[in-house]
Amino acid sequence: MHKTILTIAALLSLLPAYAFAQQADKPNILFILVDDWGWTDMSSQGSKYYETPNIDRLRKEGMWFSQAYSVGPNCAPSRASLMTGKYTPRHGIYTVGNADRGNSADRRLIPIENNTVLNPAFTTIAEELKNAGYSTGLIGKWQLGGKGKGADAHAQGFGHVIGGTGGTSAYFYPYNKEGKTSPHEGVTTGQEGEYLTDRLTDEALKFLDNNRQKPFFLYLSYFAVHTPIEAKGEIISKYKSKKGDAYHHNPVYAAMIQSADEGIGRVLQQLDELKLAENTLVVFFSDNGGMGAVTAQHPLRGSKGMLYEGGVRVPLIVKWPGKTRAGSQTDAPVIGVDFYPTLLEAANIRKPLNTEVDGRSFVPLLLQKPLSQRDIFWHFPAYLEAYKGDNRNKDTFRTRPVSTIRSGDFKLHQFYEDGHVELYNIRTDIGETKDLSKSNPAKTKELTEKLEAWKLQTHAPIPTKLNPEYGTKVKPGSAPAAAAEE
Repeated sequence: MHKTILTIAALLSLLPAYAFAQQADKPNILFILVDDWGWTDMSSQGSKYYETPNIDRLRKEGMWFSQAYSVGPNCAPSRASLMTGKYTPRHGIYTVGNADRGNSADRRLIPIENNTVLNPAFTTIAEELKNAGYSTGLIGKWQLGGKGKGADAHAQGFGHVIGGTGGTSAYFYPYNKEGKTSPHEGVTTGQEGEYLTDRLTDEALKFLDNNRQKPFFLYLSYFAVHTPIEAKGEIISKYKSKKGDAYHHNPVYAAMIQSADEGIGRVLQQLDELKLAENTLVVFFSDNGGMGAVTAQHPLRGSKGMLYEGGVRVPLIVKWPGKTRAGSQTDAPVIGVDFYPTLLEAANIRKPLNTEVDGRSFVPLLLQKPLSQRDIFWHFPAYLEAYKGDNRNKDTFRTRPVSTIRSGDFKLHQFYEDGHVELYNIRTDIGETKDLSKSNPAKTKELTEKLEAWKLQTHAPIPTKLNPEYGTKVKPGSAPAAAAEE
C-alpha cells in the first residue's frame, strides 16, 4: 500500500510539467488587427509625429516583417482572406457594399458584383482553432456578415463576441451618432465620454482573465484608426502643440493612434501579469494601408483603396517567445492569406478541417529559416471613389478595376478599362515611380502570363461590359452613395 501511494504521488508530481508541455504544444494566440493603419504610422517606422511606444517595444521583442501585405486595399476583402486563407476571387468579397462607387459617368466598365457576406460554407481560422480545443473570442470589428445570415462571428467560430459589427459611427459612448443605443453586441451599458478603443481594451482584459486556463485565440480587432476620425480631447491637445511634417500632421488621427497603442500596451501587460506571455504568440497587423485623407505612407505610393504599395503594404510584427528572435527582421514578402496555415502550424493542428488554402505558412521565417520565393496576387474588379478634398489624388477614383502580381522584386499592375500594364522594380523603386513595362518587355510578358494563369486557376471574374453612362453628364447625387465603412 505504501509503495502504491508513493507511485501515485510521484505521478501527480509530474502533472504540472505534463500540463505545461501540453499547453506549450498549443500556444495562446493574440491577433491584434488595427484598421487603416499605414506602414509608416508608428514611430519605429519613421514617424516623428505619431507616438507608439508599446508597439515599438513589441517590435523590439519580436520579428518585424518589412514586406507584409494585406490581400485587399480595403477592409472587407482583407478580413475575408485573413479568416479563410483564400484570395479574393474565391470568396468574392472585394469591398464593403456596392462595387460601383463614385460617379457613374467616370466608370468605363460595369464592375463585378460584390459579395458582402462571407459564405458560411467556408471554414474560418476561428473554427479550426475552436475545433482544436481553443477558446475563441472576437472583440471589435467583424465586417463579414450579420445576424440572420449564418455568417456572423458566432456562426463562424467565435465563442465570445463583443462588437461583431461592420463598423462604428462614433467613438464615444453609445458609439452611435444616430441614437442612444450602442450598435455593438455585448456593449449594452457605458459611461458618458467612454472611448471605444478603451472599452474594447477593457473587454480584452476580461477575456484574458476568464480564459487563462486553456489555450485561447483572441482576435482583438480594433475599429481604430478608421473613420470617423475622433479622439480624446486631452490627447488631441497634446498633438496640436506638436510639430508635424508633410506626411504626418493630423492631431486627431495621432491621438487615435496613441489611444490604440496604449490599449495594446495594457493587453500585453495583462499577459505578463497573468503569466501567459511566455506561451502566447502575438500578432500585430493592419487590414490595409493608411487613409490618404489623413495620413501618408511616403516613400510608398498611394494609400488605402489602391494596389500601389501604400494601399497594401502594412505593418506586421510577430512575437512568439522561444521561437522568434527579439529585434529580428525579415524582408521576405508575406500576405494575409498566409496567416491561416501559419496559425494552424503554430497551434500544431495537423489534421485541419480545411486543407485548401491559397496561403503558405511562414513559421520557418519565425524560426529564422529561409522560405523559397513565390508569387503573390491581388484582384480588384471594382471601383472606389476618391477621398473628398484629397488634392494629392489626381485620379477620380482611388482605384479602377485592376489585377496585380508581385514576383520577386517586380510588381505588375494590369488595368482593365484600357488594358494597359505598369511594371515596377520594388527593390530599387519602392515608390513605384518608374514604369518599366516598355523598357523591360520580357519581364512584362513573364508576369502578365503568370497573372493570367493565376486568374484562370482562381476563376477570377473580369469586368468586360461597357458602362452605357460612361462619358455622359450624370446629375449630381445620382451616383451610388459611398459605403459608410470605406
